Amino acid sequence: MVKKRKTPAVRSARAGRTGVAFEDLTVGDILNKRVQSAPLDMKADKVAALLLKGGGAVPIVGKAKQLLGVVSEHDLLVALDEGQVWSAQTAKDIMSGNPYSARTETNLATLVHVLTESDLMSVPVVNAQNRFVGVVTRRDVVRAALQRRAGQQARGRA
Repeated sequence: MVKKRKTPAVRSARAGRTGVAFEDLTVGDILNKRVQSAPLDMKADKVAALLLKGGGAVPIVGKAKQLLGVVSEHDLLVALDEGQVWSAQTAKDIMSGNPYSARTETNLATLVHVLTESDLMSVPVVNAQNRFVGVVTRRDVVRAALQRRAGQQARGRA
């Protein structure tokens, strides 16, 4: 049996830049653009299936890709705890509205502070028009810090 190879996540072109210190990186530099979002009217069971494929939260967007909310594992569990049937609920019914989001130009130091002071595992990213453009996770930040450190050590040996 031949296993289909997953394609790597699309990252910003600047994410691979060498010589850039971690402190100089922005959310846009490490943003994951290959993230599934869902419309308000998607059934909650379908949103749950998307969540299992991608991460801890699914961004909920309007017709113009504006960020309206997120459905997290917590939101799904609350619905279960309240006796709601996911197939009878929509994303709008169970989402957390007005979610914290970051702009592409936000520096990583600010994002690190937000992630350490909150229970957020990931943050939706929006552009200046509040249109959803991707997600940054805690893991993305850790990866960026390790890559920058490795790059600095390699330059120090040269």
